[in-house]
Amino acid sequence: MTTSSPCNAIASALRRSGDDFTDASRELLAALGYRSDRTLDGQTGNVADFIEQFPAPHPGTASEKAFAEEAASVQLIFQVTSDEIEVIAQGQQLLFNTDGFDKGLAQSFLFMAVELKGTRYPRSQYISFTREINKRFPAPAVVLFKTADNLLTLAFVHRRMNQRDPKRDVLGSVSLVREIDPTNPHRAHLDILQDLSLAECLGWMNANGKPYNFDGLLAAWLDALDTEELNRQFYRDLFAWFSRATQEATFPTKEAKTLPPEEHIIRLITRLLFVWFIKEKGLIAEELFVEANVNPLLHDYDPVNG
Repeated sequence: MTTSSPCNAIASALRRSGDDFTDASRELLAALGYRSDRTLDGQTGNVADFIEQFPAPHPGTASEKAFAEEAASVQLIFQVTSDEIEVIAQGQQLLFNTDGFDKGLAQSFLFMAVELKGTRYPRSQYISFTREINKRFPAPAVVLFKTADNLLTLAFVHRRMNQRDPKRDVLGSVSLVREIDPTNPHRAHLDILQDLSLAECLGWMNANGKPYNFDGLLAAWLDALDTEELNRQFYRDLFAWFSRATQEATFPTKEAKTLPPEEHIIRLITRLLFVWFIKEKGLIAEELFVEANVNPLLHDYDPVNG
């Protein structure tokens, strides 16, 4: 279960994303428990340099051109291997000297930071960009995107073994924690980031008998990002909330007949969804959802008792 302290640390790190994005990405990863001295020296951040330094198996594709046009900068933050995972799992500091970034080491996680020139991007474009980066490396690359209006998206591609060539991976589906607002992150975003933190992953490895190495961490990430499990957890949480609401919530009524609590709750949810829909479509002012703005407009407003 997510605790407030880790979530607060993650939220605090997210708020610093408006600063230098490379440093901010490193701080966010540190809040998630990931750190390493294995980095790539001499990076310029220039997208053309990145494409030249790490050529794709089939260069010059439409997706490569789209990535080159939309990306403002690309940085490899660091590489996490089984060595780092084991040392952190034992509660030790990373005191050993590494040889730096190893492009050929498939048993590792690469953490990338990509700044985009535009504001909002569809899911399909994030998926294309993530694949474009990952096809250049034998190791899975976790990509943190930042748009021009400072929205963050964390992307991870699922890999599977190529049946014809066991030495190669096939890029599968892409999981996205999409459009995180660093100034006011949604609780669901914080919960998913917390589930991906190294502390949570180490706990999952221990509970499931997995080794504290790359394979164990990869299995933990795949489990945390499993769409079916996320959906199951969502509906479990929703059902628990609904059950509690029907027991604790009270509603004034002037109707001749008394409605059951379940019907009151369903009516409330329906109306809230409708209001949220027209708000997202820009049909009503955003300011109406800020308590400080609405408070003076309401008669005898009581935020506790309604």
